Amino acid sequence: MKQKLPTETPVYLFLGFLESGKTKFIQETMEDPRFSNGEKTLLLVCEEGEEEYSTISFAMPECTELVVIDDKAKLTEEYLAELQLKYGAERVVVEYNGMWELGELFNAMPEGWMINQVMTFFDSNTFLSYNANMRQLVYDKIENAQLVVFNRFDDTMDKMSFHKVVRGISRRCDIVYEHTDGKADFDDIEDPLPFDVNAPVIEIADRDYAFFYRDLTEDLESYIGKTVKFRGLVATDKRLEPQDIVVGRHVMTCCEADIQYCGLACVLPEVMDLKTRDWIHVTAKVAFQKHRIYKGKGPVLVAEKVIICEEPEEQLATFY
Repeated sequence: MKQKLPTETPVYLFLGFLESGKTKFIQETMEDPRFSNGEKTLLLVCEEGEEEYSTISFAMPECTELVVIDDKAKLTEEYLAELQLKYGAERVVVEYNGMWELGELFNAMPEGWMINQVMTFFDSNTFLSYNANMRQLVYDKIENAQLVVFNRFDDTMDKMSFHKVVRGISRRCDIVYEHTDGKADFDDIEDPLPFDVNAPVIEIADRDYAFFYRDLTEDLESYIGKTVKFRGLVATDKRLEPQDIVVGRHVMTCCEADIQYCGLACVLPEVMDLKTRDWIHVTAKVAFQKHRIYKGKGPVLVAEKVIICEEPEEQLATFY
């Protein structure tokens, strides 16, 4: 009889580049009795640095199986499912290779594997250089993280330089600066939005659309019922109702390769002869309701005023 995978398998994901402190943290976590209630654990190690695991020191070494995956070609759903069945794993801990994109792991995860926690580690001495030269990989490691840890931090370093990079990618994760003496500082830098969300009309400057779009999608409740005003690029579709359009801008979150149109459903106050790639100034109230482009509910701009306008000098929105 063919074995079946568990319906839910929690996955604990540890990200970062080589020598960033992932192995040390996982070792300490696995040694902590509070992390284990006797679950059979599959520890997948996708890169090996100078520090090696001492599995005998784990709180429950008999319940843990360490498997090295040093070839990206092995990241397949069939192979990972085979490992889980072979060892009867009830949960999975992954030390991921910093040079591999996260999407390759997500695409290979067997059915039932559920991301439970994502933590990302960086060496403070090399982080800014990595960000300057391998921005896509840095973005990839921060985008889904709940916690970002900067190891080997010292007081001569400027926290704001690190903070800005992380917050340009995610506003949701916590940030910790870990010193060599063991002291840890939580990032408490206030990060106000570049527009007033409590204004009678929230005016979004051209340069700030990326921040507006991200904040709206992450914290929609704060915008429902409020009026916003911005300049956006129109997209139309014959399948939409005559008064329906999409309005937004092209946003670059990381590099040119990831530029995408980030638009919102908009209901015009009246039928207008708008075409795709027209630019408009729109003043609208934000609602949460059904709309065809979402195949369900989503943020909908109920327009109060729409004016066709000239295209801006800077058409691409970024987080910089």
